[in-house]
Amino acid sequence: MTLQMCEEAAMAAIALQAPRRQADAKRAAALKPLDPDVISTAIPVFFIGRNNAGLWVAREASGQVGGLFLFKSSAVDFANRQSAPARCALVFPTESFELDVENRGSFLIVLAAQARRLVARLAVR
Repeated sequence: MTLQMCEEAAMAAIALQAPRRQADAKRAAALKPLDPDVISTAIPVFFIGRNNAGLWVAREASGQVGGLFLFKSSAVDFANRQSAPARCALVFPTESFELDVENRGSFLIVLAAQARRLVARLAVR
């Protein structure tokens, strides 16, 4: 089984579980600015966590860039690439949060979300 096939199978599983997770999930946490005493403004900061659908979210603290990912390692790699050539600080909130900027992560996530919405509409009929 290839990596692409594994990713597609995982995406399908997440798409099918998303409506159940969203019904059970609490409201997503709002990302608050970090205290300047904790982090230097010279170091880029990324929030890495899960959204209500169970996908990994990477979002720059000031809201400049963000993306959705299937794997945690992909979200961390995205944050490191966006802050290159320097590294970045990673913050892992305990609560789920939603991506509130354009998705610059995995394009397959967008397709899976569209498929999930289509399945949900068809299930209602």
